[in-house]
Amino acid sequence: MSKANLFYAQSGGVTSVINASACGVIETARQNRDKIGKVYAGLNGIVGALNEDLVDTNKESSKAIAALRTTPAGAFGSCRYKLKSLAENRLEYERLMEVFRAHNIRYFLYNGGGDSQDTANKVSQFSLDMGFPITCIGVPKTVDNDLPITDNCPGFGSVAKYVAVSIREAGLDVASMCESSTKVFVMEVMGRHAGWIAGAAGLASEQDGDAPHIILFPEIPFDREKFLRKVKSCVNKYGYCAIVVSEGAQNKDGSFLAESGGKDAFGHVQLGGVAPFVANMIKDELGYKYHWAVADYLQRSARHIASKTDVDQAYAVGKAAVEYALKGKNAIMPTIVRGKGKKYSWRVGEAKLANVANVEKMMPRSYITRDGFHITDKAKEYFAPLIQGEDYPNYKNGIPQYARLKKELEKKKLKKWKPK
Repeated sequence: MSKANLFYAQSGGVTSVINASACGVIETARQNRDKIGKVYAGLNGIVGALNEDLVDTNKESSKAIAALRTTPAGAFGSCRYKLKSLAENRLEYERLMEVFRAHNIRYFLYNGGGDSQDTANKVSQFSLDMGFPITCIGVPKTVDNDLPITDNCPGFGSVAKYVAVSIREAGLDVASMCESSTKVFVMEVMGRHAGWIAGAAGLASEQDGDAPHIILFPEIPFDREKFLRKVKSCVNKYGYCAIVVSEGAQNKDGSFLAESGGKDAFGHVQLGGVAPFVANMIKDELGYKYHWAVADYLQRSARHIASKTDVDQAYAVGKAAVEYALKGKNAIMPTIVRGKGKKYSWRVGEAKLANVANVEKMMPRSYITRDGFHITDKAKEYFAPLIQGEDYPNYKNGIPQYARLKKELEKKKLKKWKPK
């Protein structure tokens, strides 16, 4: 009987270290060739499985796979595609099983956030019903840091480092010009419901007067008058005001300060534009000259400034996912467990997918100052270790060199998939 094959796919918004997890998966699988046959990667996530677009990673050189560790974004392509419930569309699950049977795939590793963990859990359950058991392991990934149980999420530490460095540098820029020019700078960062990324920017503030002076969190309802008073106070005291605002900042009634309209494939409201919204409010009410910036994709793709801690953890959960699968564990996700000593340490643990799927972890109120505009020392103790260390990619002619894969597809065995 031929050895079972493994299917790995990337899902949702990518990060600067998701490929480090892919590297951990593929290298560990190659070290277990006696148990695992081919390692397939879905071309554009789970859609690659439905379309039977399976990248044969065995065709990639060891050097190319190793280079994934320092390469940002999704090397095999990601997607925003959420499988419906079994009651809504059983055919999608049947198609997955058909593809997995045809290619003797017995291991399914899905690298993503809460929605992805839900998908892996559903596939695990359905495969049992179909009489073709698939070992499903979720591989955690999200810049939002909002997965439960795990101490932190691979992908977050590098974004945290990026926003903290960016607001420090931009703050110095504004401070040097504020006497005769710009007095307010607003930087918008990601974070739909949880303010982890915005909070991490607070690490840049090491002493009184350092940027950022104000942070707007989704967890704290926006109070217009209180906010404007705080801005004016900062300008009077420091000469300028640097603000970090989460894209998910909300009004007291739960509505977002800024919605761009429409929804994504997961049914999430499209956000964006809160920085100019806040900046214009300040201009209209206080008359200050301003500049604003949206970190957007830059914050999650900045591999050149990745946190070494983050890279190491991303690789570790990929490696652990394969090891757990080979041990016969199923429907679980590797987690990061923080040590209890004063010196930061961590190890890999595990959590049931059923306890992770579709659950969002918010910033604790104890991490936010009483006035709601900054982070506490307790928050800094949590954030600080996650941005430690540098892990630079190789440079050539001043430009980082990233992995270039052949991405050769396995020969198809089934009829073309027609979604219904």
